[in-house]
Amino acid sequence: MGTVETTVDAAGMRAQNSSLLLNMIWRERQISRAEIARRTELSPSTVSAIVADLEHSGLVRSIGAGVSRGGRRPTLIGFCDDAYSILGVELGATHVTVILTDLRGRVRVQRHAAQAVRDDPKGTLQKVKELVHECLEAERVPRRSVVGMGVAVPSPVHPSAPGRLSPLIVPAWKDYDVQDWLKSAFGMPVFVDNDANLGALSECYWGAGIGGEDLTYIKLATGIGSGFIIHGDVYRGSGGTAGEIGHIAVDPSGPQCVCGLRGCLVTLIGTGPLLERARELMGTKSRRSPTVKELVEGARSGEPAARQVIDSLGHYLGIAVAGLLNLLNPAIVVLGGEISSVGDLLLDPLRASVRKRALSTSMAETRIVTSALGDRAIAVGAATLVLQAALRNRSLFPIQHVGKTA
Repeated sequence: MGTVETTVDAAGMRAQNSSLLLNMIWRERQISRAEIARRTELSPSTVSAIVADLEHSGLVRSIGAGVSRGGRRPTLIGFCDDAYSILGVELGATHVTVILTDLRGRVRVQRHAAQAVRDDPKGTLQKVKELVHECLEAERVPRRSVVGMGVAVPSPVHPSAPGRLSPLIVPAWKDYDVQDWLKSAFGMPVFVDNDANLGALSECYWGAGIGGEDLTYIKLATGIGSGFIIHGDVYRGSGGTAGEIGHIAVDPSGPQCVCGLRGCLVTLIGTGPLLERARELMGTKSRRSPTVKELVEGARSGEPAARQVIDSLGHYLGIAVAGLLNLLNPAIVVLGGEISSVGDLLLDPLRASVRKRALSTSMAETRIVTSALGDRAIAVGAATLVLQAALRNRSLFPIQHVGKTA
């Protein structure tokens, strides 16, 4: 028994060290074996053996000589960003987006389609299948070189059943398991998380939080959600519902929400209520509600009704953000979603609302900004979820040795 345990422990240690080195090389982009040994305190022979294995898998390669520090110039090891691909899927309330990225979060191809996601699970999953095939074919990427698929969903995700969406939020999905369906359809690892969580992860890796600071991402769309990054990881809460900022009651006498509560933030500043408010303020001139794009354009051009709607959005959102700052005090709050593209027209009333309600010390330590990642943020976050998992567990990368057919 002792021999078996020793063998298992040794194998586990090798796997742990392999992931440790892989993470370091990915993060540094290029580094010498000697520097790896110095930082990890592993023996040079152990480092050389692991690097050789990583080279054999195609994940890293020798990229030439570095700068000498008194002896021979060291050979630098570089990470191969294009060794494998990752799929990222965003299921919005009314659309599906699929992207294919490399191992540095760069989007190689993107496909987007309007889709009634909330009400049509069967059609949605078929649409995902169709768009995934289009992405793979566009880049001629064989399925064996795809690490996995990340999926962002407009629902809380319970850690014990990540593929099951909340029947309270999206009742039409109660008989569907997104993770199982997509695993069966594509034969690859599938990771599922809430869309705002993945927006936060995207910002952490590639956007406002790239310096390693804790942040909160708030998605402004049909639903209102937030994701928290604490010490570099998504904080999901015990049941996966952390970040449901859209269901904070900001007006006790406000409209009834689908969640059963009254006056939730989403009933006041979700896309539907915002656009209906815009239509009312525009009067009889318009028989239909404007689109978000039209609202944004109107606000930028100085249209009074559009500006009033954006001011109201900033006011109500500020009530929730002030509470967030007092409770968590993140370094950065990032606003995402199409409506956030109005920039300072939203940020100014939002900050004014926060100043009236947050502790001055909380406000002073937090930056409130809009996302620079645009409409790809959440799909890229979905792909990043897979990347993060694979860098931490190297066995998730497909077995595909250099010079051999996988």
